[in-house]
Amino acid sequence: MATRMRAALAGLREELRFEPVPQRLRISLDGTLVAETTDAMLVWEPRCVVPSYAVPVDAVVVPITTSAYEPPDLSTAPALITPDLRGVLHLAPGRTVTLLVDGVELDQIGYRFDDGDLADHVLLRWDPFTWTEEADTMLGHPQDIYSRILTRASDRQVVVSYRGTRLAESTRAVLLLETGLPPRWYLPREDLGAGLFVDSEHQTICAYKGVASYLSLRDDPRGRDLGWFYPNPLHDAAPVRDLVCFWSERTDLVLDGVAVPRPESPFARPDEDAS
Repeated sequence: MATRMRAALAGLREELRFEPVPQRLRISLDGTLVAETTDAMLVWEPRCVVPSYAVPVDAVVVPITTSAYEPPDLSTAPALITPDLRGVLHLAPGRTVTLLVDGVELDQIGYRFDDGDLADHVLLRWDPFTWTEEADTMLGHPQDIYSRILTRASDRQVVVSYRGTRLAESTRAVLLLETGLPPRWYLPREDLGAGLFVDSEHQTICAYKGVASYLSLRDDPRGRDLGWFYPNPLHDAAPVRDLVCFWSERTDLVLDGVAVPRPESPFARPDEDAS
């Protein structure tokens, strides 16, 4: 029987995984250099979908100390390590790391694994540091080298509705495919219903696409942050600049007259869709 790639990769999620990366990586805090290396590792901790960076111990240029850590029992640990727990909860044996930067102690800011392949490296939390790959400042979290963005201009008829109100209709959409996420349809603003939306103060950061701004329904509080757009997208997402995408998890999507089932997603803020 053939193996589906997504299932095969998901089957590795319980394991500690790593991949060396060649780019120069610099880590700083408020302008103070913390580490610099061309021998970093992308590390996927057990039950983590998003990787973290680990750098060689000798690349860390500030004082470093370690403390004992007892990983929780796997039977009681979360099935997936969410972003708020990434770099905080560790399921592989090791020790926590404390750094001293400009007289400020950053307690448990990193982790050293007992695993032989990673024992000489230190995994650091993303915040509060500034991360630079070569000359580019990175956003959100490390980019997974096994994830990608693909965009395609489409002439399919895309209709998006919310609770019976047609939000948009277009034959000029851009389809964005991102590893592990549902297909996203980005639509020109001219094809949105006139007067339906107001700008939201909400913003999110995507490591692959950039900083997203949001739109909310003007007359329905349940439609808060229902759509988003990228005013200044990163390189791979340039074709969707200023185009608007709606949560397919919260709206009704019809492609060429065929209704598309709503996907499940932990990111769609279903609380805003409550009756």
